[in-house]
Amino acid sequence: MTERLPAARRRRQLLDVAIGVFAANGYHQTTMNQVAEAAGVTKPVLYQHFTSKKELFAEVLRDLGGRLEESIGKATAVATSPRNQVRAGFVAYFRFVTEERDALELLFGVHSRQEPEFIEITRNLRASIAEATAALIDVEGLDRDDRRFLAQGIVGIAEATSRHWIQEGGDGDPEVVAEAAADLAWGGLRSLRRP
Repeated sequence: MTERLPAARRRRQLLDVAIGVFAANGYHQTTMNQVAEAAGVTKPVLYQHFTSKKELFAEVLRDLGGRLEESIGKATAVATSPRNQVRAGFVAYFRFVTEERDALELLFGVHSRQEPEFIEITRNLRASIAEATAALIDVEGLDRDDRRFLAQGIVGIAEATSRHWIQEGGDGDPEVVAEAAADLAWGGLRSLRRP
């Protein structure tokens, strides 16, 4: 018999289980039956929380993206200098993808490019992280558009580097990998000057 949980805890459990099932099977191959079975609930219980597989997957993307963004925000908020903010942001990103390996593939892999709604969710996530990053770029003479442009590049460094690192096995300390990515980004930012 399924253990009765408060609605918020049940929803959280279903999301956590769905992440693993979608990562293992892909969006199209995953069924609501598989998610319900993996979660140890009946299909009607799953449908009480999510009316369709599309809604469930979209919520998985929003949940993972929100957690990634929150971890980067918390890390950069306590950094004591611009250089430390760059490093802290990369460390938070790499720690997240190390601890949530399925997250990177679900957020930025083929699964998230299969429906316009999913594309929009991941586009909004990238834009939100880039906007927060742009606010941290403090280079004399750069206007807001320049900072936004550069922030997209920094987000790209994090995403591409972490994807490659995970595909290669993701061995090693995420802080060491993050430090290398931060050095690249910081070196580029420090070389910029605008008249």
